[in-house]
Amino acid sequence: MGFSGHLVFARSNHPLLEAIVFDGIDEELKATVHTWESRPGGWQTLQFDHGIWDDADLPALVEWSGAPACVADVSDSDLALVTGLDTTGQRWQAWLNLDIAARLLVKEPEDLDDQLLGLDTPEFHDAVRHKHAELDAEIPTDAEGAVAWAAAAGIRVTTQRFRIEELLRSHETFAEDLFSSLLDQLGFVQAIQPSPAP
Repeated sequence: MGFSGHLVFARSNHPLLEAIVFDGIDEELKATVHTWESRPGGWQTLQFDHGIWDDADLPALVEWSGAPACVADVSDSDLALVTGLDTTGQRWQAWLNLDIAARLLVKEPEDLDDQLLGLDTPEFHDAVRHKHAELDAEIPTDAEGAVAWAAAAGIRVTTQRFRIEELLRSHETFAEDLFSSLLDQLGFVQAIQPSPAP
C-alpha cells in the first residue's frame, strides 16, 4: 500500500514544521510528519499523513513564509494533484500520473449491480480516453503556471518548457518521485551530498 497524504513544499530559515500555520497540529500528529532533505535556499518538504493538512493552510503558509509554496495531494502513491500558490495569489495545478488521474476522475456507472463490471465496458474506456484528452490539453497551461510560480520564487528555470510538459505526461510507480522530479525540473536543486572521506 502506498502513501496517502500531502507533500508540502515551502521556504523557511527555520524547520518548516515550526511555522505558526502548523501550531494547531497536536504534538502526537507532528511526530508522524516526515521531513525530506532540504534544498538550497531554505526550501523544505514535509510529508503529512492523510487528514493532517487542510487546503486553507496553503495561503496561510505563503503569507507566513513570504514566498511561494506548493502542495501535492497524493493518493496511495498512484497519483497526485499539485497546487502551487505565489505571494500575489496566482495559483496553478497539475496532475501527476495522468493515466491514473483520468480513470479516477471518470464517474463510475451507478446503475450496475457490480461496479467492477462497469469499469470494463467500452463506454467507461471511452470516457477515460475523453477525460485523458481533456487533462492532456491542459498540460501546456499547467507547465506555464508551474514555471511562472518557480520564477516568482526567485528560481531561474533553465529547463525547456516541453521537458516539463513531458514530465507531466510521464508515469512513475510512486507519484512522490514525480513530485520530486518536477521540483528538480523547475530549478529547485537538490542538496549536494558531501563526498565520502577517502
